[in-house]
Amino acid sequence: MKLLSALGGGFAGAVALTLVHEIGRRIDKKAPRMDLLGTQALGKVLKKSHTPVPKKKNLFMLTLAGEIISNTLYYSLAAPRNKKQVITKGAVLGLVAGIGALALPEPLGLKKNYINRSLQTQLMTTGLYLFGGLVSSAATRFLEPGIKKKKGFTPSRIKIGAY
Repeated sequence: MKLLSALGGGFAGAVALTLVHEIGRRIDKKAPRMDLLGTQALGKVLKKSHTPVPKKKNLFMLTLAGEIISNTLYYSLAAPRNKKQVITKGAVLGLVAGIGALALPEPLGLKKNYINRSLQTQLMTTGLYLFGGLVSSAATRFLEPGIKKKKGFTPSRIKIGAY
């Protein structure tokens, strides 16, 4: 796997995860609030390092940028050595990230109710990270020239008069 393909795939997964989360939280009140969890975590880190905490909007933007960067690096791990495992690896990374998002807030001293309010919220949280992993795998697969694409329906494969 080339580094650029891995990072490109990771970026695609990170952006997809963030977009779907941002849209979902505006539509559904039961949606996970990873944005609030992230701003709480960043605020705590800044306070502990004796750095002034920015105002709410700036803190949100910093958190969003940090999430995209960290998720890009994390999802870039979906680039496998064995090219046949790219989708599986992305799915596993997504599930692990989703489970980690559910399990880590409380031990880190963060409010767990942002993503653990209900079973529905927990499933959405895990599903969002799984989605990010799958998008990153698909993008990596698309970007990496050595990965053989599956043959599917394309206009060039239509045979005129075949019926």
